[in-house]
Amino acid sequence: MGRWVGMAAAVTALALGSWVAAQPPRAAPQNTYDLVIRGGRVVDGTGNPWFLADVGVQGDRIVYLGRASDVRGRTEVDALGKVVAPGFIDIHSHSDDTLLQDGHAESKIRQGVTTEVLGEGSSQGPFTGKAPPKEVTVGGRTERLSRLGEYLSLAERAGISVNIATYVGVDNVWRAVMGNSHARPTVSQRSEMRGLIRAAMEEGAFGLSSMLAMPPGSLATTDDVADLAAAIRPYGGLFSTHNRNEGTGVLDAIREAITVGEKAGVRVDVIHLKIADQQLWGRMKEVVDLIEAARGRGVDVQANVYPYTRGSNNLSSILPPWVHEGGADRRLARLRNPADRARMKREIRTGISGWYNHYTAVGGDWKRMLVAGAGRYQGQTMDRVLASRGVPVPPDPSRASVADADRTLDGLFDLLLETGGSVPTVYEHHSEPDMNLALVQPWCSIGSDGSALAIAGPLRRGNPHPRSFGTFPRVLGVYVRERRVLRLEDAIRKMTSLNAARLGLTDRGTLRPGHAADITVFDPARVADRATYTDPFQYPVGIEQVIVNGRVVLNRGRHTGARPGRALRRARGVRG
Repeated sequence: MGRWVGMAAAVTALALGSWVAAQPPRAAPQNTYDLVIRGGRVVDGTGNPWFLADVGVQGDRIVYLGRASDVRGRTEVDALGKVVAPGFIDIHSHSDDTLLQDGHAESKIRQGVTTEVLGEGSSQGPFTGKAPPKEVTVGGRTERLSRLGEYLSLAERAGISVNIATYVGVDNVWRAVMGNSHARPTVSQRSEMRGLIRAAMEEGAFGLSSMLAMPPGSLATTDDVADLAAAIRPYGGLFSTHNRNEGTGVLDAIREAITVGEKAGVRVDVIHLKIADQQLWGRMKEVVDLIEAARGRGVDVQANVYPYTRGSNNLSSILPPWVHEGGADRRLARLRNPADRARMKREIRTGISGWYNHYTAVGGDWKRMLVAGAGRYQGQTMDRVLASRGVPVPPDPSRASVADADRTLDGLFDLLLETGGSVPTVYEHHSEPDMNLALVQPWCSIGSDGSALAIAGPLRRGNPHPRSFGTFPRVLGVYVRERRVLRLEDAIRKMTSLNAARLGLTDRGTLRPGHAADITVFDPARVADRATYTDPFQYPVGIEQVIVNGRVVLNRGRHTGARPGRALRRARGVRG
């Protein structure tokens, strides 16, 4: 037994980048530090049991961890009865644009998040070739982005309260070379894409991310994706992938992610692991077994989850893939064409091989689709929206006739035409037991799939998924304290060191002398999410202090206005 424990410890050390071996002995206490967090229950991020300690911070680094009566801080935080943890690392975030609009990152900081990882499928660069430069407005000035590195520099100059890291997106490199065409790339075009990926890695990207459920990502075959992912192998990059199919094809989609890892020789992280089709609910054990088997033969594949049973997408995702070819104008033209509409309805009802169909995933039940945008309809379920537009909705979708179903789909098409083809929507499509089984796996971490928003100002808009406001406190309040699905130490590990190790952030994710002073202090008896699906604009409670790079950004639940966040870049010259 001791032999296996020793092997496990060795593997853990490797996964954390040999942090333990690299750390110097604890520094002897000096008289005064810039900041001292006193008397808290330290959960250091490794999964080890909590212990009582003071944390001393000098500049942007943790320099002391221990108990000494003469330690003082120019600023002190009384953490008696509180938990002191590493700042949470949100490994799956969509704050790319919102951070440029408001760098305070209110809804993330108030969850205890100190680092956000951006760029799922679509990243903030490159915008070259057939993809024109992206224009963004920061501080009243219009900036044009062509390269991913330009975004990182711009965000840092503008000032952000959280650290950011990013992948380069498959969507970007595909559009840069192929435009809006659905044609197959030639050998030279794939080579051009690989070159764009390498350039982004040199600019600091931590890996490649794909969103394979929608065009243009869905246009890439498994071999295409493996070929592109191979470009990040020399850099030790991570391949982060949104499965091609999270519904009835989820098992094949997991196999595809594993195949990409094997063929490209890269590490894989599956984004928000779930079974999003009621026909396959209860089969998460098969998904887990696939990943365990791959890991058993040496494929480094992991995953992340968010603690909700609903996910966000767009009503336009109900449209078959071919409808999206050529961009928004062509999509709207097809929605006006009677012959195209007839084909859409038939394919939505019956499905297309390999296509994840959001409509059938929820059993054609419009009550399980909550509109998150579209002006006057936001916050309403689609059955109410359709009824208000004079479209009768059958009470039991399982007994609806083809004619009934087609009438509601016509109502959907008309709504998309009225709104320019885009209606953000929350789908009720996966189950609590499946999510819990994924959550407890030792290789499954926490990521929000949300954005940095606010309860007031320009970032209060639409009816967003509550995960943007509540993911991390919800894990601590519901799944640790109330339901006891996770130990506190295991939950913290899933929010901190597990994500840091996945990215290769060797100085964040644990509380150790010499590491960056990203720290979250919370009340374990009170921490809870407050955001709901119908009233998402509510901050959580119980997160007391958040420190980013040594500076207090949240103090007693109030944002200080500090913006000490940094654009983190993969270390130059590092090779896998």
